[in-house]
Amino acid sequence: MALYVKAAEILDKVERKKGALKTLVYDSKFQNIKQLYALVCETRKFSPVLEDIITSTKLLKATKLKMSLAKVLVYDFLMGQGLKCGGSWKAMMMKHRPRLQAALARLKVKKKVSSNQDLLPACSQQATEDQLPRYVRVNVLKTTMEDVIDYLKREGFSYKGKATSLDNLHSLAAKSFLCDMHLPDLLVFPPKTDFHAHFLYQAGHIILQDKASCLPAYLLNPPPGAQVLDACAAPGNKTSHLAAIMGNKGKLFAFDLDAKRLSTMSTLLLRAGVTCQQLANQDFLKVDPESSQYSGVEYILLDPSCSGSGMVCLHDRTPAPPEEETSRLQALAAFQLRCLNHALRFPNLQRVVYSTCSIHKQENEEVVTACLKENQGYRLVHLLPTWPERGLAPLTQCLRASTTKTLTQGFFVAVLERRSPGAKDDTQSQLPTTEERREGTSGCKMELVDQEQAVPISTDTQTGSTPARKNKKKSKKPTT
Repeated sequence: MALYVKAAEILDKVERKKGALKTLVYDSKFQNIKQLYALVCETRKFSPVLEDIITSTKLLKATKLKMSLAKVLVYDFLMGQGLKCGGSWKAMMMKHRPRLQAALARLKVKKKVSSNQDLLPACSQQATEDQLPRYVRVNVLKTTMEDVIDYLKREGFSYKGKATSLDNLHSLAAKSFLCDMHLPDLLVFPPKTDFHAHFLYQAGHIILQDKASCLPAYLLNPPPGAQVLDACAAPGNKTSHLAAIMGNKGKLFAFDLDAKRLSTMSTLLLRAGVTCQQLANQDFLKVDPESSQYSGVEYILLDPSCSGSGMVCLHDRTPAPPEEETSRLQALAAFQLRCLNHALRFPNLQRVVYSTCSIHKQENEEVVTACLKENQGYRLVHLLPTWPERGLAPLTQCLRASTTKTLTQGFFVAVLERRSPGAKDDTQSQLPTTEERREGTSGCKMELVDQEQAVPISTDTQTGSTPARKNKKKSKKPTT
């Protein structure tokens, strides 16, 4: 019963715009976060359909339930995996089952559809049909790409080499996986591949992180020994990625205003083996750029609060009135611009990454344009020339990401770099290519690997480190 009570509480807050779904779930401290997140996401997706069924059957009057609790119960009862509770709630749902099932059937007949999924609006169906791959970042603070690949092969996974196009990702099936074509420490698996209970995840050797979310740290690319600032750090995946790029060498200042999220982030970083961090429960806008403590900061990652409009599971199924939505975006953009301007005040800053999980130009290109007008000592860096989706013109140096063009969550990334003395206005910097950055690293193997090369899982007792490949000097293929 606790699952449904907590899910109903979060759903109610989200629908009243009292918080972001992911943040509310993350802060709930619920024992099974994954289960709670899935239930709230799916219930919210079908919210208009569920409300129609509940209203037509007069369920609230008959049961005295609140709408949010009725929605999560009816969703799991009619469309989900079945109620995960007994007692009075299950008895109540069983009592009203004929009426609820009849109402669902009438709705399908009315809309001339045969499946639950077809009851959703076209925009909602698009978000769910995109079936994003499962992206897994290898945590090089604890292991190597080579060892993780070998470990997974021994478990029966089939390694297909490095992806060369998005079509390769569409063709992934069963227990096959690829190395990403843009990011050297990223593996790609079929949609819904679950690693939450896997040893590599629980030991911090792999991080479950969407590809688009990996871009900010990868593009900031601070060298080992650098002083780096993560301005809005929780929940911490980008922070751990920065530490991995730095090899745990240097200083990594991480700020977040939410004490609970920062505490959870501390646990995440500990599991990931991060040791170079200095966490602070502080508003980034109140950090003094002139403080001697930050005089050596040359790199800043800024991923401020945003609308979350690019996150598939956070798509608002009941849009706010246009005036309200416009006002909300204006307030967010003003806050984001203040944060970006504040970041550029650090006296020795060389490069800053600005990113959002928003699809709105008000929070993306317009914020960057306004910032550059106020800070003419900085310029945009041209990012990843082969990336399939660019920033809106004229800011095509920036990157966008989407469920359709990049098979990721919706995202925006810009890199601003301090101009060299005497540099011309039209001079553009360009980051090293992915292939250049792969050199000298333990990135993915470039050759394709036959499925027959999968190695049976070892029966050795699992330890705190990823088992290294055995018999490296032998050139024979492992036997199956």
